[in-house]
Amino acid sequence: MVNLQKKYQNGFEAVPGLDLHIDDGEFLVLVGPSGCGKSTVLRMVAGLEDITGGDLLIDDVRVNEMGPQQRDIAMVFQSYALYPNMTVGDNIAFAMKLRKTDKTEMAAKVAEVAELLELTAVLDRKPGQLSGGQRQRVAMGRAIVRNPKLFLMDEPLSNLDAKLRVQTRAEISKLQRRLGVTTMYVTHDQVEAMTMGDRVAVLRRGVLMQCASPAELYESPQNLFVAQFIGSPSMNVVRGNVSSADDHSITLSLGSQHVRIDGEARARLAGLGEYVGREIAIGIRSEALGGDGTASIDVVVDLVEMLGSALLVHSTIDAPAVRSIDTGVEISDKAESAVVASLDPRRQVSEGSRLTLTLDTLRMHAFDLETGDAIGRR
Repeated sequence: MVNLQKKYQNGFEAVPGLDLHIDDGEFLVLVGPSGCGKSTVLRMVAGLEDITGGDLLIDDVRVNEMGPQQRDIAMVFQSYALYPNMTVGDNIAFAMKLRKTDKTEMAAKVAEVAELLELTAVLDRKPGQLSGGQRQRVAMGRAIVRNPKLFLMDEPLSNLDAKLRVQTRAEISKLQRRLGVTTMYVTHDQVEAMTMGDRVAVLRRGVLMQCASPAELYESPQNLFVAQFIGSPSMNVVRGNVSSADDHSITLSLGSQHVRIDGEARARLAGLGEYVGREIAIGIRSEALGGDGTASIDVVVDLVEMLGSALLVHSTIDAPAVRSIDTGVEISDKAESAVVASLDPRRQVSEGSRLTLTLDTLRMHAFDLETGDAIGRR
């Protein structure tokens, strides 16, 4: 995609200009909040939505004016879009019937795909007799038999219950790697995005905020929006001040508390040296609080949640909260903000008590309050 654009007749610009390259065989996930333009992008790739500007290339061929049938793609919809009066086998074979594929070849292909998707036992059933997970696999099978250049998946798991969603996303990931077909997958669920994608493209209002591996998005977000959108619980972000900086250390003020950053952490956040005397946004993920660390902050415990694998401690710190909004960065008008720490579940923590949380400065993040951009190495 080169400067791909979508502007509607009423003047609304859903996608102002998207540049995105997908490698052959890659599983790329488009993620973002509702209305961010991810489904619009997918529909433009599918040929279901006209492209206003820019170029869409598949295998280096410009396909802007090509119809959906000419693009050699297969789409799996949120609603499955199965024919209720047809059997599972007939649903899978439908595209081959339209192409007048030889019956022997068609039967062999249906049998192969059914075995791959563990649908052999239900080939003679109608969609209404299947579970949600089975119907989703039938929709996948119908796409697979076409041997497309590109799979497009639009929130295919949203109709499944939580347990089945986890199981099915693992099945889709394994299947895609086995087939090696380039795949674009749209979801609003960042957990799905992080667990399935080779790379994840984060969109906001049709603008690409960052495209990287799940690990890079999580550990090195390029801006405040990505930092707070990716991860559960969301990254803790508060307003702070760069009190001082020299070649060896940087001191940050968070409300009435001070955090000293030195060594490798100081090198990682070297750009903070240019912000001495200025306010910034300081971010720290919940699991980087309460474990190993070279600094600490004191908080008041408000709520304790036992998750089994971790203890989520909700607390209060005397520094205003900062969050990314559509128009930029918003600083809370309250002097205090909530901080969530993920602690060892064996740790004893009581609500209402004061607690010292160790802070892993190597996993701290800093953001410019005007632009929302990450502050890092020079």
